[in-house]
Amino acid sequence: MIKINRRAAALALTASLFTGLQGRAGHAATSFPGIKLREPQPFSFDLLTAEAKKRAASPYVPEPPRAQAVLERIDFEQHIEITYRPDHTLYQGQPFPVRLFHPGKFFQEPVHIAVVEAGQAREIVYSPDLFAFGPKAAFARNLPDDLGFAGFRIMNANLHGDWLAYLGASYFRSAGEQQQYGLSARGLAIDTALPTPEEFPRFSRFYLEPLRDAIAVYALLEGASVTGAYRFIWHNGKGVWGDVEARLFMRRTVSRLGIAPLTSMYWFSETNRATAPDWRPEVHDSDGLAIATGTGERLWRPLNNPPRVMTSTFLDRSPKGFGLLQRDRQFESYEDDGVFYNRRPSVWVEPLSDWGQGAVQLVEIPTDVEIHDNIVAYWVPGEPARAGSAFTFAYRIYWTAAEPKPPVAGQVVATRRGRGGRPAEKGKLGFTKYAIDFAGGGLDKLESVDGLVPVVETSRGIVADPYALRVNGTPKWRLVFDLKASGSDPVELRAYLKDPRGRALTETWLFQHFPSEAGDEAVGSRQ
Repeated sequence: MIKINRRAAALALTASLFTGLQGRAGHAATSFPGIKLREPQPFSFDLLTAEAKKRAASPYVPEPPRAQAVLERIDFEQHIEITYRPDHTLYQGQPFPVRLFHPGKFFQEPVHIAVVEAGQAREIVYSPDLFAFGPKAAFARNLPDDLGFAGFRIMNANLHGDWLAYLGASYFRSAGEQQQYGLSARGLAIDTALPTPEEFPRFSRFYLEPLRDAIAVYALLEGASVTGAYRFIWHNGKGVWGDVEARLFMRRTVSRLGIAPLTSMYWFSETNRATAPDWRPEVHDSDGLAIATGTGERLWRPLNNPPRVMTSTFLDRSPKGFGLLQRDRQFESYEDDGVFYNRRPSVWVEPLSDWGQGAVQLVEIPTDVEIHDNIVAYWVPGEPARAGSAFTFAYRIYWTAAEPKPPVAGQVVATRRGRGGRPAEKGKLGFTKYAIDFAGGGLDKLESVDGLVPVVETSRGIVADPYALRVNGTPKWRLVFDLKASGSDPVELRAYLKDPRGRALTETWLFQHFPSEAGDEAVGSRQ
């Protein structure tokens, strides 16, 4: 598994040119002043699908970068000095204006971008005149007009900031309603966290089509093992959401096909604060994985920075949704007024079709710095991804502050752990104490005399002294227990609260405990 550096956003991957939509360069359309467009070609999502299917029958042939020696010199510092000229903004004065990204060292393979109108697509011709070059990037002013682009971003209607960007491989991300970028999504994940190298297919072509109250983004995906046609219908209101349809065609068999993958960062919180060298209390883009299972159960799994790469599999059928969420919204939890982790969006994936049998997988990778995305979550279909097979998945993806599909039952709002035993005592040797807080779902109407029952299960080890109580002066309930386990293998924990009749009142808390990492010093986490 490769750690993804968030400066690079994605590896420099290659894909083939969509030759069926090439044409001669023509005059700019009146709605795109200063932009040269190629001759129109017929376009539809079905035509794009047919092209993806046709390509899947042939071996992958990467498209070589243009002017590679010059692109190699456009490192991170030079790349941020190359900016798209505001007067060439696409769809200026409309609800969804667009600006383009320039290629560089980390984005060398040409990405072709076309505008769609009335069933016709016209590719935008690269020109250095579309960009302003700062002093450090002045050497790149004379690049050829077949260079292509690196991606694009959709601006706010007033052109102050953007809210959606596609840049690198099949990555895309949104700033959400709080205008703060955080975790990323991808079109597809292939062979993540396996002994073999992970494959990063890329979007090699985009087609943009403004609609009445949304913008459609079509994309051609291509890599060594797969081709695909994607359609995104994006809305920006209270939060950002998009309806996605992915039509995939397998070039060759892959061991692990990840649908609707999300990529995030979790370095530390108060759970592992004792081992963190940083001065801030917590550093993470997401603090947990939420799953709404096909049976109606709601799961919450706080994230870990584990001692080694861990892959957790949650088997399911016809899931209602899953997502990487940032539940802790208090500035004091992070004390970071530069990157504002308290504003990072939560992302929720809601299937719009029956996904059948499969599993949500969570990959957690050790990290000691915040520039690496070390958390990945995705859906793995139960049907094998063999060469020649085809898949279609439809889903809605939300980028919001509050959860778009919150559980009816009580939610986990904090997870804390420390040494076992009673407070103010030296501790119970070999035991770790867990305290999990729940809120919502009507829990504030219950008191300790109502006799809520703690349910705690462990894959191994000893659970001792579990109890539940109403936290005085708050609407929260707390489930507390001690755990004793040894060895280097992780212990899988599961807990929730039920009423005396056996009815579950909260979502199910899951956690992966590493005995070798649990010390006697009290630590805690708001999750």
